Amino acid sequence: MDRLIELETLIARNQERFCQIGRALKAIRDGRLYRQALFDTFEAYARTRWDMGRSQAYRLIKSYEVIHNLSPIGDRMPANESQVRPLAQLAPDEQRKTWKDFINSGVESSALNIRRFIDSRKPQPQSKPDLTERITDEYLAAVNAMLEQVRVAQHDHWQKTSRQAALLWNRVMREKILSKGDG
Repeated sequence: MDRLIELETLIARNQERFCQIGRALKAIRDGRLYRQALFDTFEAYARTRWDMGRSQAYRLIKSYEVIHNLSPIGDRMPANESQVRPLAQLAPDEQRKTWKDFINSGVESSALNIRRFIDSRKPQPQSKPDLTERITDEYLAAVNAMLEQVRVAQHDHWQKTSRQAALLWNRVMREKILSKGDG
């Protein structure tokens, strides 16, 4: 049990360092300081010097930016990079509002709970109304007649009607259908 407590304490102490690492990486990237170490790109620097892939380096930078953005809210901050990740997808003002609402919700701070909280706030996609009952019999008959003419023209290898003419009429019909006027 003592070993577990020791290891968990070590993890807890070092979790907050993700923000410090992100701040340092941001300064190195933004100031192009990696060139002083003779690297052409920030990505090559992070990969070679820190054995860190591009995505991880940029996630840490983004995490720092989010924490910096949230800092005016108060003492309770996300504890690790995985908790920050769902917030990083939001605009800065939305990050602050969402984090404040999450804290006030009383839900345990975990990456999964934060992601679920954010997902629950996203507007649900509206289903498109079924307009098929608005189609008149006359319109349906006209469309079917046109489709039959296209099938015949295709069967005749476009000998009596050019393919360009069919495409033109298709475009005209589409424009008429999509137009808002009664034209």
